[in-house]
Amino acid sequence: MEDDIKDYISFITLEKKLSNNTIYNYTKDLESYLLYLKNKKISNFSAVTLKLLNDYVEKLRKDGLNYKSVARHITSIRELHKYLVLNNRITNDVTENFKTLKSEKHLPSVLKSNEIATLLDIKINNAFKYRDKAMLEIMYGAGLRVSELVNLTIYSVDLENDIILIEGKGNKERIVPLNPYAKDALQNYLEVRPSLLKRKNGNPEKLFLNNHGKGITRQGFNLILKNLLTEKNIKTHATPHTLRHTFATDLLNNGADLKSIQELLGHSDISTTSIYTHVVNNKLKSDYMKYNARKEE
Repeated sequence: MEDDIKDYISFITLEKKLSNNTIYNYTKDLESYLLYLKNKKISNFSAVTLKLLNDYVEKLRKDGLNYKSVARHITSIRELHKYLVLNNRITNDVTENFKTLKSEKHLPSVLKSNEIATLLDIKINNAFKYRDKAMLEIMYGAGLRVSELVNLTIYSVDLENDIILIEGKGNKERIVPLNPYAKDALQNYLEVRPSLLKRKNGNPEKLFLNNHGKGITRQGFNLILKNLLTEKNIKTHATPHTLRHTFATDLLNNGADLKSIQELLGHSDISTTSIYTHVVNNKLKSDYMKYNARKEE
């Protein structure tokens, strides 16, 4: 089964040319799936049953995975089995009747204004802290996806016109403004950035560099954010995407229209952006119930 998975990963890498992030996720999903099957004494994918698959999904949910993560696991497994059938590794595709999860409507979590202020108040004492400050200011100030942040190059930023060129999903480009806080943090970082390049096999084009002089990764930024949240004792569960959600919600709270927010976020469909109106409406309802003078005592 290990060889089947290796062959499939090679296929989606070389033939389908999926993105590095998708390949990484599929690999991790299938490693987890393989471990589960081995624990169930399954030695061949042809022995997998529908009940076994449904039990696996139930296990993932009990393990605390959210809807999107479980749905991705299902997709990874389906695509693997489809590949195995097409290549005559197995004769029956058990995933054809694999249940699809019903969509769960979850409102995005956001950080409060005092939490954002605390998070961005970074004590600067070395080049890496200058970098962290600049990354967080840009993530929050421009509403970037983490993949967009780590893919920024030195050519992405125009400090004269205070703008950033972003390459979003589907290689769609958009321009977002650089606010004064982000610009100041970025200028300070650029002054010390050469010290991070003085390492072997560095990547001079990547804007944000790690301790090896190469472009920082999604996992690297996730760890930086996690450590800062712990260090600053911020209790709200937050991920890199939380900064993007907070950016959009703050804009809406301060009067920006949905169309402008859609363009800044790079959403192809405004219905995706409209979820932020629910976040704001929920806050309005909460404030109404909290401060309404005629509430029940």
